Amino acid sequence: MTTIDGEVAAGFEPVREAFAANFSQHGDIGAAVCVYQHGRPVVDLWGGVADPKTDRRWTRDTLQLVYSATKGATATATHMLVERGALDLDAPVAKYWPQFAANGKADIPVRWLLSHQAGLIALDQPVPLNEALAWHPMTAALAAQRPLWTPGTAHGYHGRTWGWLVGEVIRRVSGRMPGRFFADEIATPLGLDFFIGLPAGERDRVSRMVYQRPEVDLTTVPAESIPEDLRELVAAWRDPNSFSNRAYAVTDPAEIDFASPEVQAAELPASNGVGTARGLARMYASLIGEVDGMRLLTPETLAVATREQASGKDQVMLIASRFSSGYMLPTETNPMIGPSSFGHTGRGGSLGFADPEHGIAFGYAMNHVIGGPGDVRATLLVEAVQRSLA
Repeated sequence: MTTIDGEVAAGFEPVREAFAANFSQHGDIGAAVCVYQHGRPVVDLWGGVADPKTDRRWTRDTLQLVYSATKGATATATHMLVERGALDLDAPVAKYWPQFAANGKADIPVRWLLSHQAGLIALDQPVPLNEALAWHPMTAALAAQRPLWTPGTAHGYHGRTWGWLVGEVIRRVSGRMPGRFFADEIATPLGLDFFIGLPAGERDRVSRMVYQRPEVDLTTVPAESIPEDLRELVAAWRDPNSFSNRAYAVTDPAEIDFASPEVQAAELPASNGVGTARGLARMYASLIGEVDGMRLLTPETLAVATREQASGKDQVMLIASRFSSGYMLPTETNPMIGPSSFGHTGRGGSLGFADPEHGIAFGYAMNHVIGGPGDVRATLLVEAVQRSLA
């Protein structure tokens, strides 16, 4: 039986029960969950194994790669620049990044980068991975790239390119790389254990990822045997030229080892944030209220940042998705608390979000990436938070 460490405030016991059940019934190996309510932690739990190869235990300070949950941190940095008057979401990207105007992109506003409407999900010529990790060759390639649909007419999840696109705007406006800006302006003042570009001295604290492939590879199953609601998506997976595949093939090689020291040390503001569930929850708590006297955005800026910008069928994920200017918004398949929620998921189930209506901020990080549609761990934790609020 997995030992669960940490603390839970009175009334939030359902979260502890759900967290324990994730280990006993739903595949968690090492994980942490944290919930803030009105600026104070009410759940801070961790348990399991951080490194199955050495049996290193998960501790309070274990760091975890959270994949695309990083986008919420990068979006927050962007809106801090908006609040300071340094960045206008409705101004053309080319105002801050002149080279971006190439190939018909002169009028694309910053807002469309944040909300996945720019049509820059992929590159005609992928960039060698070592050059992509060095930053400037990738941003130069994106500046030269033609959009793959008419910008503003559709949205599609810019899973990889979003970080370089939004991050370069941050760099041009602030004069600092996005990971450095996040560290200086958000992580250090708030005392967050969260990094976009992992310092070498923190490497030993990082959990080892464990990947579980789906029991059935649907791309090998006869088309007539695939459930009807999945056929379009599976057909896209089978087509190397589909948006669903091209969006994740912007480097050469396309497959990125996110567990490698080189990748974790680089700044990939879409996908390589490394931190704690506590760091995620504390950041979101400071977006909707004060945490130890600090609030990241005013209510007015937050309202603009979380207003819906794109919704409907996603050109990459081929399901319904909703985005504000950088944050995911709730859908039937996106586990958040209510209509005021905003945040971001990450591959494998990591999740950070806030719900201003209930004063709740949530973070969940885990090292077991379970492929396929059957992963319910984050959903069960969110449902437990909802029961605690009832």
